[in-house]
Amino acid sequence: MTLKLYRHALSGHAHRAELALSLMGLPHELIDVDLAARAHKAPEFVARHPFGQLPLLDDDGHFVWDSTAILVYLATKYDATGRWLPQDAAGRAAVQAWLSVASGPIAFGPAAARLVTVFGARFDTDEVIARAHGLFKVMEGELARRPFLVGDHATLADIAGYSYIVNAPEGNVDLAPYPALRAWLARIEVLPGFVPFQPTAAGLRAASGG
Repeated sequence: MTLKLYRHALSGHAHRAELALSLMGLPHELIDVDLAARAHKAPEFVARHPFGQLPLLDDDGHFVWDSTAILVYLATKYDATGRWLPQDAAGRAAVQAWLSVASGPIAFGPAAARLVTVFGARFDTDEVIARAHGLFKVMEGELARRPFLVGDHATLADIAGYSYIVNAPEGNVDLAPYPALRAWLARIEVLPGFVPFQPTAAGLRAASGG
């Protein structure tokens, strides 16, 4: 049975689920949802995801929503090695801490900054950019001590963090001051099964012409 992922190509939340599927080598189908037509708010979609948001995973009729919940579901059901979600209490707690970071500081920092430039969201740009830099300073210190967020190999923690951080320049958040963070992004990008997050010409990328 092929897993189905309902997504939008420019959603970092959806990309982290797509990245997990690909890194775990799980056959899947990507189903693009028309946000402009508000297809995610249609009654049949809301019946599967009560908040009417993306992504949404369909596993043979069992629907899982929330991007970090999807990561945990995939690792728990399909990763018998325990690589992506450690089995020991300390390792699992460490991954969960970074999943909380993905839902908190990342969502309200670099993700929010990008929402302003890419989707026209109304946030205080100075505030969300400052939050992003505060987060990246912490991550820089952590990643200066180890190659991945929870040790010497990639886990769900890294999958959850990657998408909005790699495209943070689209929200006018400069990654140049953070060499350890940039090296971490590069390590994720050479993992077998890696799939890139679609870029846009927004923010610093628009300014640089890249």
